[in-house]
Amino acid sequence: MDKAKEKVQRFRAREQRILDAALELLLEHGEEKVTVEQIAERVDIGKGTIYKHFISKTEIYMRLLMDYEKSLTERIKSAVASAEKGDITAPARAYFESRMADPAKDRLFQRLEEKIIALNLAPEMIADLHAIRNSNAEALNRVFERRMEEGKLKRVPAYFYYSTYWALVQGAVELYHSRSFADVIEDREGLMEFIMDVGVHIGDVSGRRAGEQEQPHQPGGTPGSSFG
Repeated sequence: MDKAKEKVQRFRAREQRILDAALELLLEHGEEKVTVEQIAERVDIGKGTIYKHFISKTEIYMRLLMDYEKSLTERIKSAVASAEKGDITAPARAYFESRMADPAKDRLFQRLEEKIIALNLAPEMIADLHAIRNSNAEALNRVFERRMEEGKLKRVPAYFYYSTYWALVQGAVELYHSRSFADVIEDREGLMEFIMDVGVHIGDVSGRRAGEQEQPHQPGGTPGSSFG
């Protein structure tokens, strides 16, 4: 292998280890307590090496947010292609599964973004993040509009659906972690699956589900679920 290419690969691999370590620490300790020194120690490198990859802790956090949004973009792109072949609920499933697969991570990223915006720490990167998110919303809105034209969805402004998706996920993630509801919710995993199912079929007027057989609910969650 070319030495220059090998050096680039090692650099990128180390950068990913930094991002992975930062995410682990954030989930373990919260954004207020994580330091660059802790990230360097987790990766087993010097603090100065961190700054060869990122100019600040905020940039590390923004990269995590950007990578998260880009992974959703890829899922939606693939799901839209599936929808064009007849799997009309694929985009909705992709959105909910991507964001609700790890409620702790999604909630963390919500907090990080809000704090970075409030402190005006990385306006250009936030603008890039929102551009990606808006692109995802536009892709979903086109699917909603097509399904409304086909008479498969209740006719409302397309952004109503995307906004409802967002609201359902935000609420579900908060509910998942809520101490107030801890004694009420016996099956968090099953509840998340139920909320996702509501979201996937919201506004559906096609009657597609009329002949579907109801699956018996299994205590402790649905087999194959990604919630934990």
